[in-house]
Amino acid sequence: MTTPFADRKTLDDATALMTAFGEFAGSEAALRADRSRDRGNAINFCHWRQVERLIVMLSVERVQGTVH
Repeated sequence: MTTPFADRKTLDDATALMTAFGEFAGSEAALRADRSRDRGNAINFCHWRQVERLIVMLSVERVQGTVH
């Protein structure tokens, strides 16, 4: 089974943003990704985009994917 996040830091950052920013957590992650891209930091850009995707997945209230 593959996970939607690369490591524990991604999950921790997503959780922290969701706690601090509520429904705007995904937007905050996107802003951080954009800032990282603007600074030329590809590693942080990818990290914050991944955090943004995870927040979206955690925010959806319906089942996604195959249900066994």
